[in-house]
Amino acid sequence: MEVSLAVSEAVKLANVDCIAAYPITPQTHIVEHLSELVAEGHLDAEFIPVESEHSAMSVCIGTSAVGARTFNSSSAQGLALMHELLFIAASMRFPIVLAIVNRTLSAPLNIWNDHSDIMASRDCGWIQLFVDNGQQAFDQTLCAFRIGEDRRVLLPVAVNIDGFSLSHVVEPLELVSQEMADKFLPPYRPLYTLHPDQPVTMGAFAMPEIYMETKKAHEVALRNAKQVIIEIWDEWAKLTGRSYQPIEGYRLEGAEMAILAAGGVCEVAMEAVDAMRQQGKPVGLLKLRLWRPFPFEELLKGISGVKTLIVIDRALSTGGPGGPIYSEVRSALYAHPKRPKVLGFIAGLGGRDVPPEQIMEMVDQGLAKRGKKKTEEFSMIGVRE
Repeated sequence: MEVSLAVSEAVKLANVDCIAAYPITPQTHIVEHLSELVAEGHLDAEFIPVESEHSAMSVCIGTSAVGARTFNSSSAQGLALMHELLFIAASMRFPIVLAIVNRTLSAPLNIWNDHSDIMASRDCGWIQLFVDNGQQAFDQTLCAFRIGEDRRVLLPVAVNIDGFSLSHVVEPLELVSQEMADKFLPPYRPLYTLHPDQPVTMGAFAMPEIYMETKKAHEVALRNAKQVIIEIWDEWAKLTGRSYQPIEGYRLEGAEMAILAAGGVCEVAMEAVDAMRQQGKPVGLLKLRLWRPFPFEELLKGISGVKTLIVIDRALSTGGPGGPIYSEVRSALYAHPKRPKVLGFIAGLGGRDVPPEQIMEMVDQGLAKRGKKKTEEFSMIGVRE
């Protein structure tokens, strides 16, 4: 099945009440298939075509406010257009699920994959997940509804799926039955809803005397969500045999150097690690599954014994210290007494291919820099001279 359609099938199994849809490449196949499922009677939901992504998220906020299980998807400039609404959805604690089929931001105009769209919205207060393949995209879409709607969480959830290189490929998948999905995901019972018979106030004006307290409450809720996410992933593992962790390790036994990456490039990195292990190089991989809330404790556990950590970003913090993940990881490890040397690489911008050989080149550069005190800590790799 095409991965985009698998996401749609997960939304169908979640029995959503409302889908707000606006087409933008490369996420269009998701809402396109959902429109077919609704039109053919396979899904009893309101399918609302809107005039922009800004309107799409506005609709989602409204439908979630009245207690509807709500889904949306977007990419690139579309996500940028709904940017202001992302903060409102999160601060008002609406458990909307958003599939972000990651695509680079213009200009120049480019429809291919990197992570610049979500990284531009990384601090919007949403739970944010990354997937490596189609099975994970299906699984995490269903898990996202369960996570966001948990009374201990009540936050929107974004599932990041690489555009084209993952969204448009056909992969073998194991779906679940409707009975199994219903067992895992009970009907949504919102804590508060807008209703004319029982008026409540939502999103009221906040003076400086209370605004910081609301932001503190949001921060605490987002950080505390991590333990709930882990519990729900454990439950999914018992149900399906497929387990997930905030950071997942691959061949870390005896690793002196580790690669940290997010998204589909992780599967390429696995090939590179296998090849380097055959060459006798003690290299492992850390796959970042949970981007927000950031899994600090799991990162520290994963780098135990690692002397050099290579961080691969598919987005550039222009004018800043490198890639967003790199700068975050370096800051997180700053006070760690046995922190490894952290090196950042920007790769694959605008859909540029990142083959295993390029990842092996990053490792070779890391080995060359390991003993040097002063080195350029991040670089863009694969750029033509």
